[in-house]
Amino acid sequence: MHPATPFKAATLHDVARQAGVSPITASRALSNPKLVSENTILKVQAAAQAVGYIPNLLAGGLKSKRSLMVAGLVPTISVAQFLPTVQALTETLADAGYQLILGQTGYDHAREEALINTMISRRADGIVFTGLVHSATARERLRRVGIPVVETWDLSERPIDMLVGFSHLKVGSAIAGYFLGKGWQRVGIATGDDHRGALRREGFLATIGKDVPTAVVPAPSSLALGRRALADLLRQDPKLQAVYCSSDQLAQGVLAEAQARGIRVPQELAVCGFGNADFAAHMQPSLTTVHVDGAAIGRLAAQLVIDRCNDTPIQNPVVDVGFSIIERRSTSLSQA
Repeated sequence: MHPATPFKAATLHDVARQAGVSPITASRALSNPKLVSENTILKVQAAAQAVGYIPNLLAGGLKSKRSLMVAGLVPTISVAQFLPTVQALTETLADAGYQLILGQTGYDHAREEALINTMISRRADGIVFTGLVHSATARERLRRVGIPVVETWDLSERPIDMLVGFSHLKVGSAIAGYFLGKGWQRVGIATGDDHRGALRREGFLATIGKDVPTAVVPAPSSLALGRRALADLLRQDPKLQAVYCSSDQLAQGVLAEAQARGIRVPQELAVCGFGNADFAAHMQPSLTTVHVDGAAIGRLAAQLVIDRCNDTPIQNPVVDVGFSIIERRSTSLSQA
């Protein structure tokens, strides 16, 4: 057997030869087309496609000190509420010529710190976090490096750099106020053990004004964990009137467990989720939940990175996108 021929990537000189122009003209046509004619641009683009030329972004990055790569760190890609943010982040960055590189922290602070170090060493032009960076060491290193950093899906009085999010304490308080407005006193909480879930629980309890039955499950949440959580809550209080769930996935499991036990929702047990997942409006009964504009978070975070990379002044480095409670049949028979 003959050894395979080593792969040789097409070069700019190959493009120039194919197009019948000089290498500098080919370079200008591909990277700075304002300097050449439309006919030359079309000829060079056709030549690049014919020879299979792909620009060396690493080499270009050494000259411009830009990698055209932005890192996005999420706890896990399996959480539906983060997907609109990731999609909008990807699309907005791509429109500006940047690529998103995704990393999963798995709700693990040590893994988060390792990923941050990797992205810094790979010379990412910016980093977008889902949530706040909790490691003091990582926060200090990011400040020293000085690349654009956007924390999202939370609020803080001391962000590393920029922030797009909302108050989880206020979310919890608003849900508790909604429950109290319905007259429910025997209420419970099904929550993941993540930081943001804990903040919402804190806000809920502060407004309710007393401790309530709580089932804490490991993040990320799931339907199975929701079923387990309701079983736990009913052991604590068999006459529970309403349950707040820290995610729509948990609420989905709570509804499944209620149905399995013959508990009518909302007549005997009201259920509220968080995240307004795409399935929430289509469940039976449809799920009352908290809506956060995840796509807006992604667009705004991407634009902050782009503006900072372009040295555009940042007028509002901290943006509160707010939230809203969407009432559906899982808490109200009067809703469609």
